[in-house]
Amino acid sequence: MLTSSFVLLKGLGQSSERRLWQEGILDWGSFLRSPTLPGISSARKEWYDGELAAAQTRLAAGDAQFFGACLKSREHWRLFETFRPRTLYLDIETTGLSAREGHVTVVGLYRNGQMTSLVRGETLTEERLHAELEQTDLFVTFFGSGFDIPYLQAKFPRLNFKKPHFDLCFAARRLGLQGGLKHIECELQIDREADVVGLDGWEAVRLWHQWCAGDEAARNLLLRYNEADTKNLEPLAGLIYDQMVARFGPASIGFPPTREQEPIEVAP
Repeated sequence: MLTSSFVLLKGLGQSSERRLWQEGILDWGSFLRSPTLPGISSARKEWYDGELAAAQTRLAAGDAQFFGACLKSREHWRLFETFRPRTLYLDIETTGLSAREGHVTVVGLYRNGQMTSLVRGETLTEERLHAELEQTDLFVTFFGSGFDIPYLQAKFPRLNFKKPHFDLCFAARRLGLQGGLKHIECELQIDREADVVGLDGWEAVRLWHQWCAGDEAARNLLLRYNEADTKNLEPLAGLIYDQMVARFGPASIGFPPTREQEPIEVAP
């Protein structure tokens, strides 16, 4: 999808992008091979050619941050397939208070089939998070732009969280999927282990305090709950990405443009 994206060019919006697709200009290569294009002056075409050639170079170099800067945040979903090998699925648990008064208790990280749980007072350190972020080109979260990433930035201000971010919550809203993470998982038939079904963020707070009081079983359940929240982001991202491509990519040509619903902020 990334190489079919023309909205990264200044002055070219989604309507213009869709018109290019309708003209058969489905990717950067076909744009560059076309000597002229309807509605684009020769001078602007020459400038766009230079921009797309530069984008091809950046893509070959694996420069995800370049495309994150070119695209609006709501369009970062377009990066998912290209940068999937260095995508980090992330979900946090906290003590239930604001970032100023509270603490991060667990950071769940899932990448290339490997789950990592960083726990406050054990493995959750700035150095460890830095190492994980250095291996990351794209974040995937559910409402992470409203909660997880700002909370982590407040607690670890020296770390670089300024990376492209595919927030599944807002992509889901564009597709008409309502409710929180667990509700959407049910709609899309993404399963959880029986012992964590029904648990939520507030239950995670309670489990943390139980563990601090000496309940080792509460610790294990908390980590299993966070693991489910984190690992389930991967299949959910794949399903949402495929639907976004079908709804807003070149495959949508031949169907009337979709009237999008405005994003709604919801609790994770």
